[in-house]
Order: sequence, then structure tokens, then C-alpha cells
Amino acid sequence: MRKYRETMILFALMATAYIVTVEITIMNVALPTLTRDLSATTTQLQWVVDAYNLFLGAFVLAAGSLSDRQGRKGALLLGMGILVVASLAGAWAETSGGLIAARAGMGLGAALMLPTTLSILANAFTERRARARAIGLWGASTGLGVATGPIVGGWLLGRYWWGSIFAFLALLTVAVAALIVVFVPTSRDPKTPPIDWRGLALSIVGFGVLVLGIIEAPQWGWGEISTIACFAIGVMVLLIFIAVQRRTKDPMLDVSLFANMRYTAASCSVAISFFALNGFIFLITQYMQLVKGYSALSMGLRLLPMAGSIGIASIVGAWLAVRIGNKVVVTAGLILFAVGLAWAATNTGSTAYSFMSINIVVLGLGFGLISTPATEAIMGAVAKEKAGVGAAVNDATRLCGATLGVAVIGSMASSLYYNRMGSTVSAALPDSVISASDGSLGGALEAAKDLAAHADSEGARQLSDTATSAFLFSMQGGSLLAAGTVFATAVMAWLLLPARPRTHDSEPGPVEVAQ
Repeated sequence: MRKYRETMILFALMATAYIVTVEITIMNVALPTLTRDLSATTTQLQWVVDAYNLFLGAFVLAAGSLSDRQGRKGALLLGMGILVVASLAGAWAETSGGLIAARAGMGLGAALMLPTTLSILANAFTERRARARAIGLWGASTGLGVATGPIVGGWLLGRYWWGSIFAFLALLTVAVAALIVVFVPTSRDPKTPPIDWRGLALSIVGFGVLVLGIIEAPQWGWGEISTIACFAIGVMVLLIFIAVQRRTKDPMLDVSLFANMRYTAASCSVAISFFALNGFIFLITQYMQLVKGYSALSMGLRLLPMAGSIGIASIVGAWLAVRIGNKVVVTAGLILFAVGLAWAATNTGSTAYSFMSINIVVLGLGFGLISTPATEAIMGAVAKEKAGVGAAVNDATRLCGATLGVAVIGSMASSLYYNRMGSTVSAALPDSVISASDGSLGGALEAAKDLAAHADSEGARQLSDTATSAFLFSMQGGSLLAAGTVFATAVMAWLLLPARPRTHDSEPGPVEVAQ
């Protein structure tokens, strides 16, 4: 009976983590549809994606701390309720503004859900081998969520309207919430210290402004005053947050934890892996749909090997981390991931999927070997009674890394595309066509269709070929940037990540558990 209960606890927490992470990428395949049905601008489309990340990143640390102090199961169910309401609102939204507001609500709900799944898991499985195995499966579910978002979204779009994506997630959340109610125990910090309101406010403002700057930098310009101001204010507020935490009797975050290299190096490895993965997914989804011509569902299915390899490597990586240490496994994963990203830079318009699929598997294996062992190192360094805020820091690094990856890699790719188009597009084309084409490959292909419809088939072919070549050039640059960043992180992990945890890092602490 105990084994059955533990299995159901793990399954429910994995399903919850899957819901939160699938939300991050599931919208990407619906963006062209939203352009048509809601007349969404490029900026609005970006905010449909990023409003979720902004609110998740801004509130996750505060949510993790509140769950430690007020009870993790209650926080989890509250977050699921918010997510269901916001998802249903998004499913029937009639304007871009309404959808963006709904996505913000989903991010708030997710901020309550994600850290509590990992903190409950860390308290339910306290022996290191059992904890590593559980975190391996949890890591597999989060990786699957990121990788299968385009598959689920593509399948739903092929059969129903775009809002079915949110309706499906709402129904799935309700079903999983029922499992949470029946099987999952709650837990909290046994001291139940008072809420650190100053810490909560400073963390929300600091992370919120910083993530806002990351999201908007590609549109505003990296050197513009508004971007610099966001970064400066965000960093300043977080520095104030750290100073306040050092002087608070019962801080929401014990900042001395970052002196533990096991924790800090593992957190950096997680952040960079999500930076590279999300930047790569941003590029590869456009490549598969616009260059290779795959439908949304077909593209999603072709990314399935990545999802499977992430799942397998996450489980194997956790098993290896216990036996040979986190340093070797995480470093090997980073190197393998960097190789896969550099390989992806060689893709052309004629690259066969059989060749691409091997590349995708290598990427998935590398990512899985990083994410789960690093997460196990992070949670092993945190006292069990502080598992909620420890998990929240892990989640915040993931979200900041993911958001920064799309912003930086996407911005660099856009700049490379714009410059290449400016130097290669035919000057004989109408100014309106050039203007519509130099912002994105999608815009260029639509402009080419308009030219073809007006009997200028040669101009349409030239524009399509030029834009595709410019996009491939930009994807190569973005992939190499990601590969270089990941390889540098591998060097950092090898130098700083301890081979084995200290004894007190892996021993469970006291925890109050209510059945």
C-alpha cells in the first residue's frame, strides 16, 4: 500500500510539473493562427508567449517561500485553481489583450505550482537514492513538457480551434488536482516562521523588472535607456533583497546557500541549459515550419525523439549522479549538448530529417544529463524544511535562463537576418515588399505569396530564396552562440561543481508532514 501511495504521489507531481512546463512551448505553434484570428501584431504575439514567463519568473520565489511557511499542498491546489480559471478565460478570449491577461494569470498559477511539486517530492523521498530517482522522473516530465509542447499544440490545432490548447490544459489540471487531493501529503517548515513581507515584495519587483527587461530588450534595443534601466533597477532591487535577507531573522531565502559551490554551480548549469534549449527551440520551430514546410503537428512529431531522449537521459543521469557524482555527469551532459548545438548550425534547406533526427537525439541526451543531476544537486544542498524556496530558486534560474535564451538568441538571429536581407534582397522589389520581408522569414514568405498572386513568379522565387538563405544564416549564428555558451559552462561546472556532496548536504532534515 505504501509503495502504491508513493507511486501515485510521484505520478501526480510529475503530471503537475508537465502541465507547467508544457505551457512554456505549447503556444509557439499557434502564433500564426493568432495572427489571423485575433489580428495580433508581432509585439502582441511576443507577449502572448512571454506574459506567462514574466509572471512565473516574478512570483516563483515568493510562492516557494509562502508554501514553506503556509503549507505546500494548499499552495499547489491554489495555483492549480488559478491556472484552470485563467486557461478557460484564455480559451475563449476574443482579443489579444484578453489572451495576454489570461496568460499572465496562468503564469501566476504556475508560480505557485512548480516549486511546490519539487519541494513536496524532496520531503516525500528523503533517502538520497530514492530522491535522485524521483527527481530523475520529475526532470523527465519537465523536459517532456518543454519538448512535447509543439506536439500537443499541433495536434489540437489540427482538429480544433486555437483555444482548445487552453481548454485541454484546464481539463488536465482538474484531473491532476483530484489526484493531488487524494494522494499527496502536505508539508511545511516545522518552525512556521512569520511571512517575510519585505523579502516577498523585493523578490517580486526585482525578478519582475529583470525578466521584463530581458523580454523587451530585443524590441527596445539592448543599448536603449529603457532596457538598461530595467536591468539596472532589477539588479539593484535584488541586491537590496540580498542585503535585507542577510539582516532578517527568518529570511525567505538563506543567501549564504550560494557559498555552497554544489548549489551555485548546479544552478548556473541549469540556467544555461535552459537558455540554450529555449533559444534553439525558438529557431528550430521556425526552421521546420517555414523552411522545411512541415505542418504544426508534423513538426511536433519530428521533435518527439528529443522528448524521448530527454526523458531517458534524465532518469539515467540521476542514477549516474548517485554512483559517480554530479560533476562528471553534468559536465559530460554540457559537452554533449554543446556538440549537438554546433551540429545544428550545419542544417540547410536540403538537410534530410534522418540526419536531423540524430542531431535532435544528441541534444536531448545532453540536456537530460544536465538538468536532472544538477537539480538533484540543488535540492540535496537545501534543508528539507526550506525545500520550497530552494525549489523556487531552481525554477527561477530555469525561467530566467529560458527567457534570456529566447531574447538573446532570438535577438541575435533577428539582427543577422535583417542585415543579411539588407545586403542581398533585390532592390527591384517594391519598398512595401522589402519592408514586409526584412523583419522575419514568415513575413517574407507571405510577401512572396502576394507577388506570386500578382503574376510576379520570378520575384516571388527570388524573395523566398533570399529570405530563406538569410534565415539559415541567422540560425547558424544563433546555434553557435548557444553552443559556445554551453561549452563555457561545461568548463565552469568541471572546475566548481564538487565531485560528491558533503555528508550534511545529502542528509534529510526534520520536516512536519500532514497526511
